[in-house]
Amino acid sequence: MNMNWWRNNEALLRVLYALFLGQVVSFLMSLMSFAASVVADLDVDAPLTLSFFSYLALALVYGSILLYRGRKLMIPWYWYVLLGFIDVQGNYLVNKAYQYSSITSVTLLMCWTIAWVIILTWFFLGTRYSLWQFFGAALGVVGLGLVLISDAGVGGGGGSKPIMGDVLVIVATFFFATGNVGEEFCVKNKDRVEYVSMIGLFGSLITICEIAIVERTTLESVKWSIEIILAFAGYALASFMCSSLVPFVLKMNGATMLNLSILTTSMWAVVIRVFFYHQQVDWLYYLSFAIVVVGIVVYSTTEKDHVPVPALEDGNLNGQYQVLSEEEIAQSTNNTTA
Repeated sequence: MNMNWWRNNEALLRVLYALFLGQVVSFLMSLMSFAASVVADLDVDAPLTLSFFSYLALALVYGSILLYRGRKLMIPWYWYVLLGFIDVQGNYLVNKAYQYSSITSVTLLMCWTIAWVIILTWFFLGTRYSLWQFFGAALGVVGLGLVLISDAGVGGGGGSKPIMGDVLVIVATFFFATGNVGEEFCVKNKDRVEYVSMIGLFGSLITICEIAIVERTTLESVKWSIEIILAFAGYALASFMCSSLVPFVLKMNGATMLNLSILTTSMWAVVIRVFFYHQQVDWLYYLSFAIVVVGIVVYSTTEKDHVPVPALEDGNLNGQYQVLSEEEIAQSTNNTTA
């Protein structure tokens, strides 16, 4: 009886599990945003250094697992260099934006990532979206807009150079979207541990090089305090946990679902401010959270099934998803059986 129930409700349980993981990632990203904004408030302009320790932790932990396995890389190393560079630039730009804009504005503009991801997966991974999926994505953005109205009422807005901050975030979203699509390909078709460890390794090396060029003078002038160290440590821990969980969400539901899930980051940011600063939350917060959840559920339950991307050989990344009809799948199965 219990086994039959699990089989009959497997799709529902899969959706609920994906929603849960997405919200854990969203909460961790809100902690990262909070830590980055605290560092900015403490007049420390070191966005590259902020990311370095999380890359280093990924390289040490997952790199040790990879060395223990003792096997060759499934994807050529130079692709990881490219993906590592993209990830570093995205993190640098969004962390830099906190120096010029508010956490509310940064969170709002991060939703641009969804549009970039849909475009990139459509052209490069061959992903096709239904009207219901577009409707679910639109609901998520509407819900985000409502929570930002609520957020503005409890202290959003501001920033020394908001236009500069907005431009930095929009450029960062393109880097994040490109990185998400590349990561989706890697974790769905190759190895999750390999991807995370290589991003940690090359992310660390690229960050060190850029710190020496961009932030060396800034770091020499920083007067380190317990508050600054705790903010850096909190960011590194949240980023490490987030980077460890993101591949699971990407493997289950893809980059678009991931970015829809993290629309609730702004809501978790409000929760954090309520607990830390004892601020009030109005009714729009609860309404917006419900709308975003509905949008995510609509998107995830109407997602099309994809045939796996062909194996990557000789550094070729040109494989594409192909959506098959039920008749084509049945015909393929019959041919295989014959």
